[in-house]
Amino acid sequence: MTESSNRAMVLGIIVGNRGFFPDHLARSGRQEMIAALSAKGIKPIVLGENDSKYGAVETRQEAAHCADLFKKHREEIDGVVVTLPNFGDERAIAETLRMANLGVPVLMQATPDTPSKMTIRDRRDSFCGKMSACNNLAQYGIRQGFPSRHWISRR
Repeated sequence: MTESSNRAMVLGIIVGNRGFFPDHLARSGRQEMIAALSAKGIKPIVLGENDSKYGAVETRQEAAHCADLFKKHREEIDGVVVTLPNFGDERAIAETLRMANLGVPVLMQATPDTPSKMTIRDRRDSFCGKMSACNNLAQYGIRQGFPSRHWISRR
């Protein structure tokens, strides 16, 4: 529950994906993020698995679709989590946030690679994708925060 009301916190979720990285990571990463937030009583606003490839955002068309979803829930959304289960497409992420124009906090999250799974089938490279996405967001003037276990930067 938010401190200012009795309603549950609502977060918009952008699941990043990049086609030449394993798509199955976007699917499982989306499911894990939804489960983690739901377990804490947080309501996720996220594309459905049938709205785009695994409910992730990779193209400009998917970015526009996700932005429209966020705009429909503008009055509810308290913040946005950008989750990168693989590298993600930095331009699609920035375009989603720019088009939605919510003016809420944005948290960037990247899923770490598992050292024993650094094969072409399971390589994430999410932290590099996170740096690239954060750079694009900074260029768009979109402020973002970072979990302290990676790095923190404030403009």
